[in-house]
Amino acid sequence: MQIIDTNKLIKEGNARFLRFKNTQVIRGTINDRNGKPLAISVPVKGIWVDPKNIEQKNIIKKDIRWNALADILSIDINLIIKKIQKNKTKRFIYIARQIPLEITDYIEKLKIPGIHAIEEYRRYYPSGKVAAQLVGFTDIDGKGIEGVEKSFNKLLEGKYGIRKIIKDGRGNIIENILVKSKTKSIDIILSIDKKFQNITYEILNKAIKKNKAKSGTAILIDIKTGEILSIVNSPSFNPNNISNIKNISTIRDTAITDLFEPGSIVKPIVIMKALQIGLIKESSILNTMPFKLQGYKIKDLNTYEQLNAKDIIKKSSNVGVSRISLSMPSTLLKNTYHEFGLGKLTNIGLIGERKGVLYKHVHPSELEKATFSFGYGLMVTPLQIAQLYSTIGSYGIFRPVSILKLKNKKNEKQIFPQEIIKKVIRMMESVTTPGGSGVKAAVKGYHVAVKTGTVKKVGKNKKYINKYIAYTAGIAPSRKPKFALVIMINEPSQGKYYGGLVSAPVFSEIMSNILRLTNTKPDK
Repeated sequence: MQIIDTNKLIKEGNARFLRFKNTQVIRGTINDRNGKPLAISVPVKGIWVDPKNIEQKNIIKKDIRWNALADILSIDINLIIKKIQKNKTKRFIYIARQIPLEITDYIEKLKIPGIHAIEEYRRYYPSGKVAAQLVGFTDIDGKGIEGVEKSFNKLLEGKYGIRKIIKDGRGNIIENILVKSKTKSIDIILSIDKKFQNITYEILNKAIKKNKAKSGTAILIDIKTGEILSIVNSPSFNPNNISNIKNISTIRDTAITDLFEPGSIVKPIVIMKALQIGLIKESSILNTMPFKLQGYKIKDLNTYEQLNAKDIIKKSSNVGVSRISLSMPSTLLKNTYHEFGLGKLTNIGLIGERKGVLYKHVHPSELEKATFSFGYGLMVTPLQIAQLYSTIGSYGIFRPVSILKLKNKKNEKQIFPQEIIKKVIRMMESVTTPGGSGVKAAVKGYHVAVKTGTVKKVGKNKKYINKYIAYTAGIAPSRKPKFALVIMINEPSQGKYYGGLVSAPVFSEIMSNILRLTNTKPDK
């Protein structure tokens, strides 16, 4: 028999005395920049049964302890019986997972033959809805399936070890050998400040409800480092109870996954480039009367006969930037947008980030060139817009954005002349002054440089419809820039839809709180 049935006998023998046991690794925590937890693992237990053992004894219906087990787990006793009978040849099946310790203590005290508890860990998210899309969540086995949990899963989960355990005939352990060492999990420290995240979420969420909007996104960046201090989406969901999620779209981190036309918030870039190549001067006066291109009328909300560069930004003149764009080589503005980070990945490290698109035509039409200058014909993420304004705030130094707290600055590059950007920042300050398009974005006690935008959305038939996106993006304090903030409100439906009316007040309220919390000295 030893010669003929060698493999079978070895297998049968090993089944009686040899076991391989995984040594568990506790998943790493996710913390904010100040060490406050955003995701932690709390101990729980799984309840399992040996069906073969139970089936042999046929004791389920006769033992009242089984009914007590079913009651405490809120599971129908007949479902438990059915599951055991279906798997009667197996030696291990779960009855319930991730059960709180106080319940498993009660179950263990019942001392039901064949019922056992095994150590597990459940993920808990102290911030709940406030950071849900960013942090994400795990599945029941602790594997990240959304957000930071998924993007940094390999670091967070580590690798379990394996021990070889040999028992004698009476079940006593006679050997316990380490076969494979476990790899410790790594804690993740995000660039997020939990206080800022809470403030940004509360104010944005309030605005979404007030304007009966479909959704909204807000991103705050530290201009000096490129670190993201808050990144929120509304509506959100409770990651501690994902079974109650009604709208699956709320899981997405819109800041990196969804593409939108940016509208007028790109106009400062047009003015910057025109000043750099000498196409215009600060004192230049442009004809801003409406005109037609290919049957399409280029016009402003109000008609202006002529405007200078500052007033083109202040009044958000489509006509003004269109005339400037039409005087540029077709690829110049596209390349400038791209240089500032529009239409390319930020490489933030989060799974699901989309690249976006700038127009693909080598030789765009005159109409395409005109609309491109006021933010139509390109698709970008809200994060790309935030990076754009962070670059403006750093006077043309392009710093990669980071969702992780930085020990050292990343590679940075001066991509635009500092003196020109400073001139345009001063122009952008006029947006919040009387007559500007973003008066409601003003922050009491500080100079801020902002730009508002309003974009019509494209419907299923690829034609523009009467639904809008309201933007406000800017930097503060604009004389000594510290923070870049972008607000996007998607499909407001309470009558108002212009960026200057819908998103500008949100910018003002969030930035006021941030400057106060950071003890930023008011301007004289």
